[in-house]
Amino acid sequence: MTTVLQCSALGWAVKGRAIVADVDLHLQQGETLGLIGPNGSGKSTLLKLLSGIRRPCSGQVQLHGKPLASLSRRDVARQVAFVEQQADTGDAVTVRDAVELGRTPWLSALQPWSSEDQRIVDQALADVDMAQMPERAWSTLSGGERQRVHIARALAQKPQILLLDEPTNHLDIQHQLSILNLVRALPVTTLIALHDLNQALQCDRLGVMERGRLVALGTPAEVLTTERLRDTFGVRGRYLVDPEDGARVLRFQPI
Repeated sequence: MTTVLQCSALGWAVKGRAIVADVDLHLQQGETLGLIGPNGSGKSTLLKLLSGIRRPCSGQVQLHGKPLASLSRRDVARQVAFVEQQADTGDAVTVRDAVELGRTPWLSALQPWSSEDQRIVDQALADVDMAQMPERAWSTLSGGERQRVHIARALAQKPQILLLDEPTNHLDIQHQLSILNLVRALPVTTLIALHDLNQALQCDRLGVMERGRLVALGTPAEVLTTERLRDTFGVRGRYLVDPEDGARVLRFQPI
């Protein structure tokens, strides 16, 4: 398969303390790769490095074979959309205003706002179940509603690659499932940081971060072993089979 985003020997440190260290990773076109690991393991920082929001202290990120650092922010934003775990604004904006920002990389003096841009924004709002409140003020939204708007903004970018940092964190279970199903159905390559290991089982591949390093990479069955659950997450895990559809699910117990 074609590699669309990759990094080699990637590292980032603060005051000499490594937050991400010597990470080699590649994203294959069309796959969904889940990034898992304990709190503070470097998942969010790795996503920011891969998106170009942060510049690495060491190593390199390549987008379609070109160094990310050599590309303009507009060029990157036309290909990569990033949904942060926490993002806020003090501006007096509406839901629609926030989502319309996703079209910014595609607009210019020669290509002003069009009916197609409007259609894309409307579809993004519908996809995250926010079409009924486009004029709502940002300040009146709940945490879960704000997260859905952030995802809609990313969808409005029409990216080839979607980077998501724990996108279901503030969502109720209904919207967690709908957003994850939406992401899996999109014709994009996705890297998604997740805390819920049962949700991670639905990914094509999983990468495990531990103390800033990528310590495992492979299919969910290869990665989420009882040994890995014990050593990295500090829990005893075992697989159960759902009698309704035969799906495997994880149950956890303290050690």
